[in-house]
Amino acid sequence: MKGPRAEVWIDLLAVGDQPRKCSGCGHFVRRVHDWTEREVRDLPLFDADTVLMVSRARVACPRCGPKLEALDWLEPHARVTKRLAANVARLCKVMPIKWVADHYGLHWGTVKAIDKAHLMRELEAVDLRRVKLLLMDEFAIHKGHRYATVVTDAERKHVLWVGKGRSREDVRPFFEWLGKARCQRIQAVGMDMWLAFESEVRRHCPQAEIVYDQFHVVASFGKEVIDKVRTDEARRVKSDKAAQELIKGAKWLLLGNWENLPDRKTKVRLNELLDANQSLMTVYVLKDALKALWGYIHEGWARKAWENWLEMAQSSGLKPLMEFARKLTRRIDGILSHCRWPLNTSVLEGMNNKIKVLKRIAYGYRDEAYFFLKIRAAFPGIP
Repeated sequence: MKGPRAEVWIDLLAVGDQPRKCSGCGHFVRRVHDWTEREVRDLPLFDADTVLMVSRARVACPRCGPKLEALDWLEPHARVTKRLAANVARLCKVMPIKWVADHYGLHWGTVKAIDKAHLMRELEAVDLRRVKLLLMDEFAIHKGHRYATVVTDAERKHVLWVGKGRSREDVRPFFEWLGKARCQRIQAVGMDMWLAFESEVRRHCPQAEIVYDQFHVVASFGKEVIDKVRTDEARRVKSDKAAQELIKGAKWLLLGNWENLPDRKTKVRLNELLDANQSLMTVYVLKDALKALWGYIHEGWARKAWENWLEMAQSSGLKPLMEFARKLTRRIDGILSHCRWPLNTSVLEGMNNKIKVLKRIAYGYRDEAYFFLKIRAAFPGIP
């Protein structure tokens, strides 16, 4: 059990009869209306918490009425000095709120308020003058279907906006904030195949090309095709318990990338599974072929590769694969547009991973506005 923290108390007394700066209008006033006394925390002195007893005047300002005098080192109603607040905000960039609060002996709510106010000042101005390429993505706020949307400047890797929800109505405030003139300068927008995003882009930026993100399209293929075919195959061989268990336990093997498999034993296991099951072999090979579409530079070659992929999918006889191919046929222009606008999909992957880390560090943010500020601060971008 921790013992009581050491404290140093310092009395700060007012000096003489001198003009004092009004915190309202900034003019200097000689007349004092009354005095207040307040406990204010300052940076620790060695290993002891420092508490200042501050005698502070309320000036009788002819313009503003009774107002607290302005002090360079203390906000009007603050309980911590500006330099302590600056140090708290600096530590909050790399440490959870609770740890910072324990370090300085402050209430976690005080630390959060300091950090939130600092972030609001720091992130107040967003430079939109050079924004031409956007990335839009969604992420889960909490367990269950509660989402938020993040919009990033694809060139400078800078988060421009974060908002709750992922519907058309939820993302519309971003385009309204961007403004009509800036919307007309947007050339391309990278996203997954979520229709709400695409519809709002087409409404506000009709000249912009839609570019579907490789990561999300391939992830959808895994969920809608590989997982369904795997389940169907496990059901088909239910009389062979060993084969059924092998297929059931192969979910992450099939969804993952060959180059990321941890060892030779795992690769041998995957090869044995694919050799024994033609349907799983088909969808696994077509997953890699689908991913390869984003490797083409020339649209003509990319379209030819797509036509070959489509023919193989349609002739496979696998219903989930054929349905996914029909869906992609209607959206193929958004895939091939990457040849003109090779937006870096790794930005979205890295962003999602970093957001997950932020949530873990904070043990889940209850204040969503504060969480969104932390996300923006985590991606300051390239100047």
